[in-house]
Amino acid sequence: MTHDNPTHGIRANLDQFLHQLLQVMLVGFTIGMMRTVVPALSESEFGVPKNSFMLLTAFVVAFGLVKGTLNFVAGRLSERIGRKKVLLLGWTAALPIPLLVYFAPSWAWIVAATVLLGINQGLTWSMTQTSKLDITRPDQRGLTIGLNEFAGYVGLALAGIITAYLATLLGARTGLLVFGMTTVLLAILLTWLWVKDTLPWAKLEAARHSSASSSGMTPRYPTNISARPTTWEVFALVSWRDKRLAAISQAGLVEKFVDALVWVFYPVFLYQHGLSLPDIAWIVGIYGFVWGGSQFFTGKLSDHIGRHKPNVWGMWICGAGVAMMMLHEGMAWWSFSAAISGFGMALLYPNLSAAVADISHPNWRGSAIGIYRFWRDLGYGVGALGLGIAAHFSGSVEAAFWFVAISMFLSGALLWLLGEETHPRLNPA
Repeated sequence: MTHDNPTHGIRANLDQFLHQLLQVMLVGFTIGMMRTVVPALSESEFGVPKNSFMLLTAFVVAFGLVKGTLNFVAGRLSERIGRKKVLLLGWTAALPIPLLVYFAPSWAWIVAATVLLGINQGLTWSMTQTSKLDITRPDQRGLTIGLNEFAGYVGLALAGIITAYLATLLGARTGLLVFGMTTVLLAILLTWLWVKDTLPWAKLEAARHSSASSSGMTPRYPTNISARPTTWEVFALVSWRDKRLAAISQAGLVEKFVDALVWVFYPVFLYQHGLSLPDIAWIVGIYGFVWGGSQFFTGKLSDHIGRHKPNVWGMWICGAGVAMMMLHEGMAWWSFSAAISGFGMALLYPNLSAAVADISHPNWRGSAIGIYRFWRDLGYGVGALGLGIAAHFSGSVEAAFWFVAISMFLSGALLWLLGEETHPRLNPA
């Protein structure tokens, strides 16, 4: 298979597919190193006063706003300059992060590092997903996104655990510096040497669509959009003009409340209950491992039974896991609750993305996925703000958990009412 005559499918592009999986695992490592250690030690190591919940959530608010915006930019930019250049830009942005954390005299430096992390995640995670979708077949979409998110979230969970042990051994700052620099430098090297640009595959697919030589399963593409839409047209379509895409976007936004909670308040809540850093890392890690591992099956499952049911059930199961954290205590119970949330996440996470990809035309799919991811990751910012406000006014972390559980239930109901099946085989045009 040459660059001039690209073939679609996982097997035909296995070497690139595996390189992209390794890339997304390193992307997971990069965000994972900021998860367990930083919030748990925010008070002792980085000077955040006790119970200043708004200040504590500031870094995740910053991350969500930046990552959301960069997802939006990444999709459009990659249609112009190619996927590989955007991936390299994302990795370059990550270089200062471990240094900022190492030298941080105050929490403001952590917020600054998280802004760079948002740029890194917005560009790199978007590109690994888009590149894999470029080179695979439409009937492999659920599996492709499932594998992508599996690799990323297993990376995230592993990094949380590895950095907790490194922080215990070497001290928080040195542990994060060693882990962070190794990850980012390795990623830059691998991208430079082995990753190919996959834009030619996307162009070939679009050309096939226009010559109507595609398979008989025609997706229900929106009809109220031009053939070569402007950025604003796609934005309006995904955000409110297409009821299905709008329902998916709001669900994406709200499910990030859970991840913001796991990022900021799980470590704080468990630390307040007297757990050690490695113990906290394992509970948060179980959430990540179950989420990551289950996506092997849940992505593929949606290629068979459709996206709509897994998405709605995922929202409700995930929210139930959050509520369960409050109902009992102990390492086993918290681990079990985290696993329930992780499984709910696995049902909805790859399949919300796959649903967007199903009904987005190849000409503007990169942009549509970028806009969906803009709304989804804005959920970090909106969610963290909501968590901070709930905890601030009640004076306890527990209120933040209830805020998220209720939001998940309501958002799932909205998706159930407004959404529909998007899989072209199960609901063709």
